[in-house]
Amino acid sequence: MLLPIIVLFLCLIGGGAVLFYLRTGSRIKHVSPPAHELTAQHFINVKDVRGHYLYTLDGWVLCFLKITPISIDLLSSNEKKQLINMLTTELSTVQSPFKFLAVSRPVDISPLISQLTGLLQTDDPKQKELLKQEIAEMHTLAVSGEVVERQFYMTVWQRLEPDGERDALQQIKKLAQHLDDCHVHSHVLKQQEIVRLCNLIHNPGYTHLEDSEYSASIPFWNEV
Repeated sequence: MLLPIIVLFLCLIGGGAVLFYLRTGSRIKHVSPPAHELTAQHFINVKDVRGHYLYTLDGWVLCFLKITPISIDLLSSNEKKQLINMLTTELSTVQSPFKFLAVSRPVDISPLISQLTGLLQTDDPKQKELLKQEIAEMHTLAVSGEVVERQFYMTVWQRLEPDGERDALQQIKKLAQHLDDCHVHSHVLKQQEIVRLCNLIHNPGYTHLEDSEYSASIPFWNEV
């Protein structure tokens, strides 16, 4: 009779110790720093940026690919259809998840303003007046921040494990190869370019307000 009582007593002690550890461990894990100690990294979930990698606070590693945009307005109907089929075929072979980003970036038009200013040396008063009006218009656009260009990125992610960095880099390079096979150029971002992308997305000084109105509709793929 004594042995079962001892075993039951030990089980109760062990269970209580495990329960105490789980409660205290989860409490310590979820404790966040005081509000006055929070940094921008806590809000955007970025721990560090090194090389081709962005490390997050919750244990992920990300790689980014910048895609060189192409103007489909310069393509014929057959060329557009061929490009769509090529991209669909190449990207359908990708088994790992990825994300496509399209962001707006302010364009530096100071070289254009400098070029127009150099043309003011003309002796034609009418041409000089037109140049002055154009320069004034360019200055207005530069101040308003309405001159933007669309930039396109793809990103992949992996758990920060012993092979996580290598797997993420291999995945992003495979995506670059798939796009290159479709004659769409791209390159893997390095440290400074990743920092610029973070600023482009999270820094209010880099953002551009766009029309967010939309109508409920069902998208369909149509042949060009």
